[in-house]
Amino acid sequence: MHPNAALLERFYQAFSRRDGEAMARCYAPDATFTDPVFQDLRGEEVGAMWRMLCKRAKDLELTWRDVTGDDTRGGASWEARYTFSGTGRRVHNVITARFVFRDGLIIEHRDVFDLWRWTRMALGPVGVVLGWSSLVQGKLRRTARAGLDAWMAEDRRR
Repeated sequence: MHPNAALLERFYQAFSRRDGEAMARCYAPDATFTDPVFQDLRGEEVGAMWRMLCKRAKDLELTWRDVTGDDTRGGASWEARYTFSGTGRRVHNVITARFVFRDGLIIEHRDVFDLWRWTRMALGPVGVVLGWSSLVQGKLRRTARAGLDAWMAEDRRR
């Protein structure tokens, strides 16, 4: 197995244990992350997001497959099943991940999933009717960003 594929295996193993610290150590200090909700995270924000998500996850079930990695690029398919804390509704998210590596660490990470599908599960009727709209998706992004900012501020006080 290529060392960068092994890095991704360690990353997802840490995620399945809800070990955000171990996940954060897989990234370069100047790494970037983006997905349909957490867009354009940089540097310390990336590790903070994973620490926050792992700490808040109460019933996360994670599976991953098709992990690839070479000297510069990698990918994986993964699925997360959990209860969305905002509504108490069960979510099954199907994600495709793409990575760029530098010096044995992740420098770029992009997760892709169907946000409208996610809103239908997480938000129920509101997601079904309006989950496709930029209004609902924008509010979701702003709420997620505010949560991350608050988490990071609290983390700095610790």
